[in-house]
Amino acid sequence: MSRSVPQMLEDWEPVIGLEVHVQLATRTKAFSPSAVHFGEPPNSLTDPLVLGMPGTLPVFNKLALELALKLGVATSSKIRARSRFARKQYFYPDLPKGYQISQYDEPLCEHGHLDVLVGTTVKRVRLTRIHLEEDAGKNTHVGAVSHVDLNRAGVPLVEVVSEPELSSAEEAAEFMRSLHRLVRWLEISEADMEKGQLRCDANVSVRLRGEDRLGQRTELKNINSFRFVQNAVEHEIARQLRIVDDGGRIERETRLWDADAGQSAPMRSKEEANDYRYFPDPDLPPLVVDGSTMGTILHALPELPLPRFERYQTAGIARDDARTLISDRAMADYFDAACLAHPAGHAGHGGRTIANWMLTELLGALNTDGKDIRESPMAAETLSALVVLVEDGTISGKIGKEIFAESYKTGEAPLAIIDRRDVRQISDEPALWEIIDNVVKASPKQAEAYAAGKDGLFGFFVGAVMKATNSRANPVMTTDLLKKRLGR
Repeated sequence: MSRSVPQMLEDWEPVIGLEVHVQLATRTKAFSPSAVHFGEPPNSLTDPLVLGMPGTLPVFNKLALELALKLGVATSSKIRARSRFARKQYFYPDLPKGYQISQYDEPLCEHGHLDVLVGTTVKRVRLTRIHLEEDAGKNTHVGAVSHVDLNRAGVPLVEVVSEPELSSAEEAAEFMRSLHRLVRWLEISEADMEKGQLRCDANVSVRLRGEDRLGQRTELKNINSFRFVQNAVEHEIARQLRIVDDGGRIERETRLWDADAGQSAPMRSKEEANDYRYFPDPDLPPLVVDGSTMGTILHALPELPLPRFERYQTAGIARDDARTLISDRAMADYFDAACLAHPAGHAGHGGRTIANWMLTELLGALNTDGKDIRESPMAAETLSALVVLVEDGTISGKIGKEIFAESYKTGEAPLAIIDRRDVRQISDEPALWEIIDNVVKASPKQAEAYAAGKDGLFGFFVGAVMKATNSRANPVMTTDLLKKRLGR
């Protein structure tokens, strides 16, 4: 009887490395003036260079370099002052030139790292390299007929190559999420996976625990969602474990993941670098990064997601809330702006309350409206003002939610709504004592029963006070004064 995967993992360990292609947010292609746009008619975004016409010469898109440098700096990579483009040669219908312009032995960035949040820990994953290249076109197969769309050919990419340091499918998926968040945070890519703007090849192998030598790897090609990455890697780990645990041999090959079937299938034997016959592109000069360019990149770099996550944690924000806040830069910026508008001026005081209102009331309203935080009709300063009004007892939390809903819908300032509706919380002790005294006198039987030990009736009196004050009574003071009035 064959062993289960958990049993096999007692003896074997997975080793995973990822190669992630990220489309850079440029308006034109990497080496030609054709536009970059999703959803246009097939083959409408081409030009003589993309089509591989003789005599055409590439001209590199400088913005692609600047965007790639942002990612290199953000991942603490070593930036090569002088890198080169190479020709990666292979023949396929989606590549009319017969080669892809990429980088080989002189990549732009090397030896960086990406910090990945896995559960309650941060795992630092080393990066082998980040290099520039152009995308190929897209082949679509319908039965025996194949169609080629070259709209994507020539689109600028960076390829982010990790060291084989990931040890589970969960870590592979979290690496993808972390990279996706980072490139969007830096505004170097929209990273829309449904549009193919972020795609992953996963290299998977297994080895006996305690061994240093890597096992034979297979490559899973073109995976375009976090869930598919996790599912595909889990499936491949299990497939390899069954083979090696039964004494078999892993073949070095490229496999395609079928998300609908939940399994992979062989595509071709895995190529080596010499199969592509790389050589420096004679039509492109070396890519030189000068000090002025690097200075501009360094000056414009924002606070990155993980340092901001750690800052929120230090300020007392719950881990899950902090993780949600850094899921999007606009979300984190909104939160910081709300904290800055708070009298305390930072996340440590009032930040937890602001995070709670933001992640429940505001995000709930935005989700209902199909909007994201960038489209919020309520400014961060307005939300902060509302939080302060609840914190200082001007209104109760219950009334605060009503005021939020009206302010969100109309744009009216919370304090103006409060005054117009006359819903300020009653926190004057003599006035509240008089109301409580009248409520107790109006219910003598309930008061006697409570005095006789029926503790459940306390809620009855709280409700009666709230009804009498239209929910304006300060709930903490109401509880304290009721206990005094009822004698228990």
